[in-house]
Amino acid sequence: MTELVGSVLAHELPPIVVAGHPVLRHPAEEVQGRLDDELLGRLIATMRRVMHAAPGVGLAAPQIGIPLRIAVLEDRGVPDEAVATARSRTPLPFTVMIDPRYTAVGDAMDSFYEGCLSVPGYQAVVDRHHAVEATYTRPDGTRTTEVFEGWPARIVQHETDHLDGRLYLDRAHVRSLSSDREHARWAQPTVEDARRGLRF
Repeated sequence: MTELVGSVLAHELPPIVVAGHPVLRHPAEEVQGRLDDELLGRLIATMRRVMHAAPGVGLAAPQIGIPLRIAVLEDRGVPDEAVATARSRTPLPFTVMIDPRYTAVGDAMDSFYEGCLSVPGYQAVVDRHHAVEATYTRPDGTRTTEVFEGWPARIVQHETDHLDGRLYLDRAHVRSLSSDREHARWAQPTVEDARRGLRF
């Protein structure tokens, strides 16, 4: 694993692997004990650069070809207050999750369009838990449990799915699938117009 990580990090910005690559369809391996602190730190820094350059709000290690349970997340939010309110899209500071697991908090679900850096050019509506409790290891080795709500919870679920070998399309309403070009017509704060127009 050390050799694989080193080869990926030889690139300033490793390419993002896309749907069809097997690394996206197998559960990633636990990180504990596999990387020393220096290599782990370099990997996290590289993942953050790739996420920003894409740009995206999350990136899982399998998306750059590394089958380890690591994800980086960061979302500055959106300037449109109507969108931010409807989607509970509050800013999410830079967060590194190592070996994460989550459980739902309550029964509330939210339905919104999602995209993915590994499925470029398309978006689809996905039902996600409104709130989740995530347990993960921080880069300093401490294990922590934190509750995420709204859009941050959606990001946690999306990235953790990557670590389990799952793409957002596996959970999506297939009839809602829209190319980026067509998605502009459904880019309202909620998905109600899309539900009526695409009948899902």
